[in-house]
Amino acid sequence: MLGRLTLLLAFASSLAAVDTAALDAARALYNERGKSAEAQKAFEALAATDPKNADVNFFLGQLANRRNDPAKALTYFQAAVAAAPTEARHHHGLGDAYGRSAQKAGILSQLGLAKKCVAAYERAVALEPTNLDFRHSLFEFYRRAPGIAGGGVDKATAQAEAITKIDAQRGRFAFATLYVGEKKYAEALAQFDEALKTNPDDYTCLYQVGRLAAVTGQYLDRGLTCLRRCLELPVPDSANTPSHAAVHWSIGTILEAKKDLPAARADYEAAVKLDPAFTPAAAALKKLK
Repeated sequence: MLGRLTLLLAFASSLAAVDTAALDAARALYNERGKSAEAQKAFEALAATDPKNADVNFFLGQLANRRNDPAKALTYFQAAVAAAPTEARHHHGLGDAYGRSAQKAGILSQLGLAKKCVAAYERAVALEPTNLDFRHSLFEFYRRAPGIAGGGVDKATAQAEAITKIDAQRGRFAFATLYVGEKKYAEALAQFDEALKTNPDDYTCLYQVGRLAAVTGQYLDRGLTCLRRCLELPVPDSANTPSHAAVHWSIGTILEAKKDLPAARADYEAAVKLDPAFTPAAAALKKLK
């Protein structure tokens, strides 16, 4: 009797299991630029078949984070963690959701959410220590959060050192970020220079030199040279990489600092033309006029 019941349960489970081909198709939509709405529908259809599926909940959580809906993201990632608690990416996504929730919450709730955020990031790093994206999230939390929430420059520095051991180039970026936060701009530029020795056409590094110039008002000519080189390079196809519109905006900022207002206006206009939704350039252009 027990064996028969086991077979029946296994059969019922197989009926509810997510179709592999449908899951792959939904993933493909998720990874295709501009297809988030279609991916959402595909994963919701899969969730109707198997609401506890870890992969389905993970991607629904990621999509919720994309549209800045942390309440739903938390629900999905909590389900993903419950279904597959040793999967590092589920904890990392949960950390993102807690972090976004903290940004939207009132002061009384922020501290608790921040502590949950860092705990999730720390768990992700513990499960997958060589994942640079997970370590970077933890680094950024430690760098930005106050000590009462679990942050601290010493902890951020330790993460920068750990990142450097895995990938020297990304480690330089992490240390440069720390130096900028401490207003040690020469030290930050030195880190970027070391990175550019390895890869003179590193788009992100060139952009960061330009942003350093734009934000600080120092190294203006060097910043312009780096940003103009960015415009000659294709934008890397990776998350959070500054667009050419952002490059034009940064060039405009530097030119404005150099009192070349007509040239600054031209770059702000170029930024808006490339991306009408890029509000920093639109705001700068409006202010300049």
